[in-house]
Amino acid sequence: MDLEPLWKEYKENGSVAARNKLLAEYTPLVRYTAQRMAINLPKSVQLGDLIGVGVMGLIKAVESFDATREVKFETYATHKIRGAILDDLREQDWVPRSIRQKSKMLKNAYVELEKKMGRTPYDNEVAEYLNLEPSEFEELLGDIAPTTIVSLNEVIFTGEGAEAREVSLIDTIEDKDAENPLDRLSLEETKKILAEALLALPENERQIIALYHYEELTLKEIGIAMNLTESRISQIHSKAMLKLKAKLQLKM
Repeated sequence: MDLEPLWKEYKENGSVAARNKLLAEYTPLVRYTAQRMAINLPKSVQLGDLIGVGVMGLIKAVESFDATREVKFETYATHKIRGAILDDLREQDWVPRSIRQKSKMLKNAYVELEKKMGRTPYDNEVAEYLNLEPSEFEELLGDIAPTTIVSLNEVIFTGEGAEAREVSLIDTIEDKDAENPLDRLSLEETKKILAEALLALPENERQIIALYHYEELTLKEIGIAMNLTESRISQIHSKAMLKLKAKLQLKM
């Protein structure tokens, strides 16, 4: 179906009928995106809730889409749908407090050791710092996996004082139009810091970050591609996200 006439009718004339037809046409994209995201979430998170929030993301995508930017609507809409779902998950704070405490403990360990050593600590050094056996350290990484699902959508602050503004980590490595030169400069600095942090990760950790957050593969699919179990991929992903957050905390 050629949707160009509908887009033209909606964007040029503000036709509600055209808008509703576009939403109906792209609604399956919401279900598809929500289903793939649900695979990596606890069973307590209901698919119907994800779809409901995702629809709001689709509405925003249709209303704000600019066809002159030469970006496929499906790509743009998927980002908006995922963003809406991730924002809602973060706001609901669906991760148990005990898991968040473990995650905070681990992140603080990475921060303190990197501050002391001037480099990213090795697994055995973090385990020793926390008085854990290697097997206990690996188990802990698995336990905190839920806290890293939305990590690149977590809010950080750029700038200081009156110039401070909120951005998400994912926004710092996407092409977005900054509102003014100061915002642009702040985002560029954050982008540089995050890029350096990503490059400092071992190759397998960088690959998992890329496949999960940018190629949007599930942990199971990544495991198949890398010939590792899903639980092992989850542990490596958790470790990589902790390292990134520790580096960002030290440099911002």
